[in-house]
Amino acid sequence: MITIAFFNNKGGVGKTALVYHLAWMFADQGRSVLAADLDPQANLSTMFLDEQSLEGFWPEGDSTHTVLSPIRPLLEGEGGIESPHVEPIEDLGLLVGDLALSGFEDELSQQWPRCLDGEKRAFRIIGAFAEVIQRAGARREADLALVDVGPNLGAINRAALIAADYVVVPLGPDLFSLKGLQNLGPTLRRWRTDWRKRLQELPTDVQAPSGQMTPIGYVVMQHSVRLDRPVKAYGKWMDRIPSTYHRYVLDKPDAANLRVDDDSECLAALKDYRSLMPMAQEARKPMFHLKPADGAIGSHVRAVQNCYKDFRDLAAAIDSRTQLRWGQHPPSSRGPKARGDPRR
Repeated sequence: MITIAFFNNKGGVGKTALVYHLAWMFADQGRSVLAADLDPQANLSTMFLDEQSLEGFWPEGDSTHTVLSPIRPLLEGEGGIESPHVEPIEDLGLLVGDLALSGFEDELSQQWPRCLDGEKRAFRIIGAFAEVIQRAGARREADLALVDVGPNLGAINRAALIAADYVVVPLGPDLFSLKGLQNLGPTLRRWRTDWRKRLQELPTDVQAPSGQMTPIGYVVMQHSVRLDRPVKAYGKWMDRIPSTYHRYVLDKPDAANLRVDDDSECLAALKDYRSLMPMAQEARKPMFHLKPADGAIGSHVRAVQNCYKDFRDLAAAIDSRTQLRWGQHPPSSRGPKARGDPRR
């Protein structure tokens, strides 16, 4: 199973909505998908599940059947990591988030330096997310895990990123996203280097993730367009994204004159489908699954079609970066869902 984390330490760029829609798109294309919510705010879970369902996962006291539940015995010193629960969402599997996840931060911070001493429990705790994701993926027979994380550079995200093979960086066309990249890139490289040092002390009878976390590109989110071109306010910041990404994330300061449209690291520049999002939230489905019965009539029909194409192309771009090929080795005999393309 390939694990892809979607990460930006600047919030409000639409990261969770991106993971949500890509999970549905990959499922529509015949992939077996696991969506993992490792954000302590659990926003991805709230997009998939209604309030009544969430209340069952988050009762008073300890939550049950969440991403944190199988880790608790390890944290309490009473055992190892238990089998995780995977919530079925039609053709998807969801590792439900947990609002209590923030309490795991201190333990992760304490165990990080202890890995350098070769302590087994330290490696088990730092690699807990990776083990939960892998075991959940095996239960689901998933070939692709999409991981949503919070907008920070804390210990929870460090452990979540260690579990990832690849990283996609969602960006907004603004100053704050550019400044965020200046912190994100060096931090990713430091986490990768520090984890490799710790792996040299890994006990022979303990398994741990490789911590590859390779950046495979960025997605520009929610830019407005006029006559198929970004409006001036957004265009100013979009022009600065390639050089900032190359310099701080890839450590290759050689893209001074590169534009988003010409940058191979840009996976997609997604338009702001603000007219579709409220309908999608009300119908509890992705924007490209909206039908006339959901209110998608008139000009919204074309917007749904364009939205489908944008996410289909983005999924294909991610596939090409991770050597996933729908046609070469499809994971199931289902094939693309007939409902996926709104033009059918």
